[in-house]
Amino acid sequence: MSTYKSLADNDLFSLMQDGDRYAFEEIYERFNGLLYIYACKLVSDREDARDIVQEVFVYLWSNPNIKIKSQLSAYLYTAVRYKIFDWLDKNKSKSNYLQSLEKFVDRGDCITDNYIREKEFASLIEKEVSLLPPKMRQIFEMSRQQHLSQKEIAQLLHLSDKTVKKQMSNALKVLRLKLTSFLILAVVFFIS
Repeated sequence: MSTYKSLADNDLFSLMQDGDRYAFEEIYERFNGLLYIYACKLVSDREDARDIVQEVFVYLWSNPNIKIKSQLSAYLYTAVRYKIFDWLDKNKSKSNYLQSLEKFVDRGDCITDNYIREKEFASLIEKEVSLLPPKMRQIFEMSRQQHLSQKEIAQLLHLSDKTVKKQMSNALKVLRLKLTSFLILAVVFFIS
């Protein structure tokens, strides 16, 4: 093994390509620490830097047909740099995705809560309208659901305009009284 220490980098690389595990181990010993320091300068997380360097060595060992045009050291530093670029792209995408997901979840809860409250409130209004006296309910529904004017309602029901106006006014008073307490509770709940 001590003979491997005296070999040049490119000689070790040739032996490694022929499947010499000891040559690979010597390359690893020579460059692992330096590549790790280099990676730490570009990647803030030490574990990520270590993983990047390990990926380069795994690739080196598992691809014996790699062609190196210059020095092994130049190849390894370049490989680490490209792995870091890949890592940054993935983390940027992951970070953007997580931020987007957080925003959606934050907004989604709010949208869902508002939707549920809106449905509950609409249901409560329907219930309270159904409890109005029959003629008052009919006039209120014609006004609010069919969007008829007081004059049109009066003509259709053969009532005076004053009667329709009084029935609408009474319906609104009853509904205001019943729904105000619900609205106060909803606002207090929403604020807290």
